[in-house]
Amino acid sequence: MDAAQQEATARARELQRNWYGEPLGALFRRLIDDLGLNQARLAGVLGLSAPMLSQLMSGQRAKIGNPAVVQRVQALQELAGQVADGSVSAAEATDRMDEIKKTAGGSVLSNTAQTVSSTGSTTVRRVVREIQSLLRSVSDAGEIIDAANALAPTHPELAEFLRVYGAGRTGDAVAHYEAHQS
Repeated sequence: MDAAQQEATARARELQRNWYGEPLGALFRRLIDDLGLNQARLAGVLGLSAPMLSQLMSGQRAKIGNPAVVQRVQALQELAGQVADGSVSAAEATDRMDEIKKTAGGSVLSNTAQTVSSTGSTTVRRVVREIQSLLRSVSDAGEIIDAANALAPTHPELAEFLRVYGAGRTGDAVAHYEAHQS
């Protein structure tokens, strides 16, 4: 890999970190490990070709272009957490992955029932990621920052919202969400 390719890969991974909270290679490897998948099975569940998954993981591509795929990634992250905490068995996880594979997306901010976990508590991280996904499916981080800068003089709170959810890290957005729910 030459210097230009290395620079492009580093730039793509930084964009992924801004858009998805971490590089997709790390995120996908964790899903593979946590859910006992291989790359081909993960690609199938997400609705991506194996080469596309590989390009996203390696940083040859930065963005998941299909919002429905982003939603499936989020659903798999939630499922992996449930498997890790023991609330979903391996057999149930396999069935759930088949359901996730069939989902076509739809409204990113759908009914509240989807944001409630099996324990009944609101999953703040899931809500935040849905907001991030919606914003990032409309525009890239640079354009969102430009819009926030344009709004800042007259609408500082709205500008902050765009910066935090549209171009910030998931952890910062979770803290913002929790601070504004009182």
